[in-house]
Amino acid sequence: MSASRLEAVLKRIGIDRYMVLLATTVLLASLVPAQGDFAVVLQHVTYWAIALLFFLYGAKLSTAMIVSGLANWKLQIACLLCTFALYPLLTMAAAPLLSAIFPAAVVLGFLYVGCMPSTVQSSIAFTSISGGNVAGAICAASISSLLGVVLSPLLLMVLIPAAAEFAVAPSAIWKIIQQILLPFLVGQLCRPLLADFVNRHKTTTMAVDRGAILLIVYSAFSAGVVNGIWSVMPWQSVAGLVGLCALLLALVMGLILLVSRVSGMNRADMLALFYCGSTKSLATGLPMAAILFAGQDISLIVLPLMLFHLIQLIVHAVVSQRARAA
Repeated sequence: MSASRLEAVLKRIGIDRYMVLLATTVLLASLVPAQGDFAVVLQHVTYWAIALLFFLYGAKLSTAMIVSGLANWKLQIACLLCTFALYPLLTMAAAPLLSAIFPAAVVLGFLYVGCMPSTVQSSIAFTSISGGNVAGAICAASISSLLGVVLSPLLLMVLIPAAAEFAVAPSAIWKIIQQILLPFLVGQLCRPLLADFVNRHKTTTMAVDRGAILLIVYSAFSAGVVNGIWSVMPWQSVAGLVGLCALLLALVMGLILLVSRVSGMNRADMLALFYCGSTKSLATGLPMAAILFAGQDISLIVLPLMLFHLIQLIVHAVVSQRARAA
């Protein structure tokens, strides 16, 4: 089978180059982890790559589109409730069961998934493919991402038991604001100068987006491999975690569909809620974890988010193609 034909087959089942690159990056970190001075340099490069990523997010985001989407306040509130209420409640309910099966860092990572904001690019893209309310999705995903900078760490502080071995320092929120929110706001201020350039060079901005995420993944899993992550999490445990992440996603998607139909929401809004309300952001979650859990076992903590991200991309890619054909 030719490379192009294989790529086409993988894409039909929701697996694209980005997902292959994520898996390859984890494999590379397992075989050739960053250590010593190289790891220190990698951390500095990753920091500025993340800042650049959120600067570009700010430069790309249309303020007029957000204002337009805000008019549909029922959709916006529903998305926020799914992201910052439904998910945390479900992960908190599952935590006692997970504690008997997985290491404490993985359980924390599962709680962390529940606290994350919605994705921006993928939820908007899937809404568009499905024929949903794109303006509403842009507004919902953007507001979720901005609120998540402060709200996600605060939620996590509430969910982590006081006696747990992990803690989130309040000062970490300011560091997150510095690395994520401030570059985003600067990008918004520069939008009149950069919007045309960013729109003309979408491939470049996507490369920065994907490249920054891959750098964080490589850095986090390199540290994990050095500390023996795969001896703590054998393949059977990883497979079990995949199943739990898939179950969490399926439960949320099912509840969203049920509530949207019972409430009489139109199809376009339902699709926007479906994608924005059920996705969790890897782009925000990885750099935030590096700040919140500095000096802790970050690779195990972000593992549930990594797996959940891959699962949601595959599932939503398949669902969006079927919704478009419907």
